Amino acid sequence: MAKPPFLPFLLFVASALLSTSCSAAPRKMVAFYELKKGDFSVKVTNWGAIITSVLLPDSKGNPGDVVLGYDGLGPYINNSANFGAVVGRVANRISGARFVLNGKAYRLSKNSGKNTLHGGHRGFSHVIWTVKEKVDGEFPYITLYYHSFDGEQGFPGALDVFVTYKISAPYELSIAMRAKSLNKATPVNLAQHSYWNLRGDGSGTILSNTVQIFASKITPVDANLIPIGTIVPVSGTPYDFLKPMTVGSRIDKLSGGYDINYVLDQPIGSNGMRKVAVVKDGDGSGRAFELWANQPGVQFYTGNFLNNVKGKGGHIYGKHAGLCLETQGFPDSVNHPNFPSQIVNPGEEYKHNMLFKFSF
Repeated sequence: MAKPPFLPFLLFVASALLSTSCSAAPRKMVAFYELKKGDFSVKVTNWGAIITSVLLPDSKGNPGDVVLGYDGLGPYINNSANFGAVVGRVANRISGARFVLNGKAYRLSKNSGKNTLHGGHRGFSHVIWTVKEKVDGEFPYITLYYHSFDGEQGFPGALDVFVTYKISAPYELSIAMRAKSLNKATPVNLAQHSYWNLRGDGSGTILSNTVQIFASKITPVDANLIPIGTIVPVSGTPYDFLKPMTVGSRIDKLSGGYDINYVLDQPIGSNGMRKVAVVKDGDGSGRAFELWANQPGVQFYTGNFLNNVKGKGGHIYGKHAGLCLETQGFPDSVNHPNFPSQIVNPGEEYKHNMLFKFSF
């Protein structure tokens, strides 16, 4: 018998999935939760702090889910594409799965060839978070918490991490990510990894979407997508989105598609954030969003590695079925002292704010 859509589905996961502690440790519960304001709805799960759905009307009032994902919890347990997840402790790639901090070398879990990607084999996208607070009302929100132990995936120091998803105004989704180092200096670089398709989940590619990114420079990468340590201008290259351009207009000039960190230009405004990007559907839905954040960079990724992925409603996601705009510190900053530091010292707090302003 089919389950009613989005009926909270509870899963008790053995403690072996949660930590290296003994099997007598308490089990935790995974569920789906909804934030709703009128015809705008955001659904999340505490597995990986994942956004599973964003329902938004189009210009004719027809609702559509504008993020990629899966039906039910099961496929999210693997979720190699990191659909909708909060990735960390350090998002993106770390060269050679190692770094030196305060004179000590740390070796990390390798899960992307010889490198570390999105925190390792079991990063924050593949753990159970605790629901600390869920509040309905005019501006509903949910706060999720995860304790990362000293040495998890090779990273130094214990870390308390919080993520709050909030409908902060009509058709606005705010995301606040916080992390506090408890006993050792450690790198922290969290990212929200939702794949967007403003025409609607399963509707085809995002190549006709118009994108504007407020960044005149990028951090170029080698063949393994590791930054080489330089910062170069986008002028005269397919990476130039200072003026609105369709995603597909120059993508054939790149190998596979876009997967690069942009160095953001806009100053921090009175709201504590800078304007990062604008995305508009090019196929008639009228949907669009502005993205604001307080981080120095944003990873623009066009779903280059999606290949025959079975998603929601039986939809099959192929290459370029969604796009990601992951605000972040610069990738591999722990190995490039000329990049802005992502080191959080004991007692310090990492703060990462994002705001999506939707229209239709």
